[in-house]
Amino acid sequence: MRFAPSPTGYLHIGSARTALYNWLMAKKEKGLFLLRIEDTDRSRYVPEAMTDIMENLRWLGLDWDEGPEAGGPAGPYYQSERVEIYRRHAEDLVVQGKAYYCFCSPERLEELRRSGYGYDGHCRELSAERCREYFEEGKEAVIRFKMPREGKITVRDYLRGEILFDLQTLDDFVLLKSDGFPTYHLAVVVDDHLMAITHVLRGDEWIASTPRHILLYKAFGWEPPVFIHLPVLLAPDGKGKLSKRHGSTSLREYREQGYLPEAVNNFLLLLGWHPPDDREVVTMEEAAAVFSPERINTAPVAFSLEKLNWLNGVYIRRLAPEDLAARVLPFLQKDGLLPDPCPPERFAYLVRIIPLVQERLRLLSEIGEQTAYFFQEEIPAPSPELLVGKKSSASETRDLLAAALKVLEGVADFSAANVEETLRGLAAELGKKPGLLFMPLRVAITGRTATPGLFETMEAIGKPRVLRRIRAALSGLA
Repeated sequence: MRFAPSPTGYLHIGSARTALYNWLMAKKEKGLFLLRIEDTDRSRYVPEAMTDIMENLRWLGLDWDEGPEAGGPAGPYYQSERVEIYRRHAEDLVVQGKAYYCFCSPERLEELRRSGYGYDGHCRELSAERCREYFEEGKEAVIRFKMPREGKITVRDYLRGEILFDLQTLDDFVLLKSDGFPTYHLAVVVDDHLMAITHVLRGDEWIASTPRHILLYKAFGWEPPVFIHLPVLLAPDGKGKLSKRHGSTSLREYREQGYLPEAVNNFLLLLGWHPPDDREVVTMEEAAAVFSPERINTAPVAFSLEKLNWLNGVYIRRLAPEDLAARVLPFLQKDGLLPDPCPPERFAYLVRIIPLVQERLRLLSEIGEQTAYFFQEEIPAPSPELLVGKKSSASETRDLLAAALKVLEGVADFSAANVEETLRGLAAELGKKPGLLFMPLRVAITGRTATPGLFETMEAIGKPRVLRRIRAALSGLA
């Protein structure tokens, strides 16, 4: 199996699915997973895209057996370093009469394109002598494949069965460009053969190109691999292909938003494939044990951000506090809530508060907004409107906070259980419903009306900061 991205941009979420399926099938069949970089389109080449592709494949855990940085017997694994191999194979086809030099000018080709027809075979029958003369005159040429002029060709797709193509609809396509670089069609066939690829699993947009590839395999006398074409990814509304206008499309963006690789893999896995027991939550290890192409759907599949968010929450809740703390740490450092590097005692404090927010967290990037008041020495004094409940008054709220402050000052053991017992006793003593006391306390201590358990939060924040915040809130009600 191979994953062969073009470094023309950051790794797309759809391409990540292709990589995942290839990786899983290789693992299931105890085969090899190769990474090949198809970087021959120099006009669209983005240097930083190479780093992005490899970083994000590793982030997903999709390690490759052969490829850049891993090496292997079929290298090099960058197509730009294999140009001489493609040239030699293209020229071999010319010698065999299966391809030919084309000297048509860009202007003539543009005119053909405007007319709506493919290439008309103008240079198809040029003699070897005429070609030599053109080269001596300094003319540039591409090498085109000689397509059969009539008949049909059958392409066998593993999922769809036999697909029939009329050869009259296919023109003589370019194999080698005038700058010496191959087209996708030549490079992919030569590389898949020389790298001993047995199964090609790619997006269904390549189905239309497969007849050309089959004919190239036949021309070289090679056995083609098994072709498996994946269903297209649709926008969340099911109308049209997934694109940038529907939100994030690069894996980097999902990573920066705080999605876990485990959740992304699980989500991508189910975009066109389903396990035998139709479970929604499937780990990579479980998928690698049961993955088979027979369970891939051919129908287009809609991208559901809601499902991805749900899965991310599931995996976040599965993490041990220490693991989750390590994963949210970079986001807290980015928000300026923890230093970089983080001292061990500050990290230990983070581990302590993780269980308080773990159930509420959907994205790692939400950690700062949900926990800022744990890390800040002081918080902005809450407004009287926020402090005073609908069933209370400013004077009553002030009296309740003052009473709470007085009893909390005398609490030596500031554990959650002891604080709860103390405050519930105070509410009973004052003849008030506990909620009437607890809500203004929550707002005074955190600045929020919705937080983790009040008493656990107070224990984590600590007595000195709790008392200071209650005093600040009281001064705002004076």
